[in-house]
Amino acid sequence: MKVLVTGVSGYVGSALAARLARDAHPVRGFARSAARVQVDLDELVLGDATTGEGLDAALDGIEVAYYLIHSMEGPLEFVDVERRQAEQFAQAAAAAGVRRIVYLGGLLPHDGSLSRHLASRLAVEQALLDAVPESIAFRASIVVAARSRSFRFLVRLIERLPVLALPAWRENRTQPIDGRDVLEFLVSAATVPARHAGRAWDLGGPDVMSYADMLSRIADVMMVDRPALRLGFNLTPVASVVAAAVAGEDPGLIEPLMESLEHDLLPRDDDAADVFGVRLHRFAAAVERALRDMEAR
Repeated sequence: MKVLVTGVSGYVGSALAARLARDAHPVRGFARSAARVQVDLDELVLGDATTGEGLDAALDGIEVAYYLIHSMEGPLEFVDVERRQAEQFAQAAAAAGVRRIVYLGGLLPHDGSLSRHLASRLAVEQALLDAVPESIAFRASIVVAARSRSFRFLVRLIERLPVLALPAWRENRTQPIDGRDVLEFLVSAATVPARHAGRAWDLGGPDVMSYADMLSRIADVMMVDRPALRLGFNLTPVASVVAAAVAGEDPGLIEPLMESLEHDLLPRDDDAADVFGVRLHRFAAAVERALRDMEAR
């Protein structure tokens, strides 16, 4: 089975390419710059999903294509950029006869109130599913891994702030998932029977927790004591700039992510692990592994 992994210079893309290679799948990568690709590939195609450059060459002869492209940073409005990228990729994949596209997006709030970030993820998901009917979309909340930017962001806040100022969204709940489990879902999606395709699957770890509880549990594993200042408001535009500065991150990335925290983000069902054959790690084990990996890096 010949596989294409887009976003191969990023955390998920590079880890997935290495994991697929272990199963002896020929892996072709797609990236804008060869210098940023840090994983061994059978083939690398350079191009740009925004302009469409290189897509035809990248998709030629591919059976399963992993779409792992996100564009939340930069001078352009990321919602428009992501939609345009997904539509171009979907059209090129359909024209190339790709059997399945596999996409990783975000969990959606049950009440339908979508942040810019999650609305963009949903639009990308729909474009891919519509173009190639046997495609699979996964929706996940915070991925716990050493190279996950959302997890690293939380760790840096805990490291650098003597007191954690927690906005009103601290009481909202989610189900963070171990990065190792996400990779197993993605790998399994390439070969799962067609009766499980053509739809989105919600992913979550076995532990349900509030964002305040999640930060507290991470701090416990780090063996640091961080008192919490509980605020009665969100003020996300201001809070995101401050938090990004503390963590050394791009505010263009952090603000859309923080907007998504203003609702519960929980899976609608819990049958994905059984269908895809994934044994889920508990949150504490995921955090311990991620922190060890961060220390090693």
